[in-house]
Amino acid sequence: MHTSVTFKNIDPSDNLRAYVEDKLDRFDRFLDSPAEANVVLSVEKFRHIAEINIIGRKLNIVGKEETNDMYSAIDMVLDKIGKQLKKNKEKIRDRRGGAKIGEFTAENLNLEEAGRKQVLIKNIEYKPMDVDEAIMQMDLVTDNFLVFSNAKTDQINVLYRRKDGNLGLIQPNS
Repeated sequence: MHTSVTFKNIDPSDNLRAYVEDKLDRFDRFLDSPAEANVVLSVEKFRHIAEINIIGRKLNIVGKEETNDMYSAIDMVLDKIGKQLKKNKEKIRDRRGGAKIGEFTAENLNLEEAGRKQVLIKNIEYKPMDVDEAIMQMDLVTDNFLVFSNAKTDQINVLYRRKDGNLGLIQPNS
């Protein structure tokens, strides 16, 4: 993350600049693309104000705090920024396709009222790979199936472990 620190009514300090940059570098894991952080540290009478604005692709996060100590103001505004970044990351993940591999979501679907069994839904992520690579992946996982996008045909395939120990492949008709 590119960080610019501006000082208003306060002497520029390398310690403050390094402190802010070090703390902001920890937020890189929440950012999908490069971002720019503009930090303004100012003093007005006895109030120490820290203001941070993070701008990235489809991202604009602003936080401002004021206390009697500059370091505590920086920490407090970084907590605010951290919460906003986590919330943004969760919102993006929810919009992109739901649960990660292995997360289960059970939905009642009102099937029990009709005397039917409850359906357990598993959302998975799949990667493009060829059949040979999928067979190698199947040896590494404990699941009985592996869903992948066939790199040669760009179609969704399912590789599954049969009861006799061999593997089976389900692929759509072209």
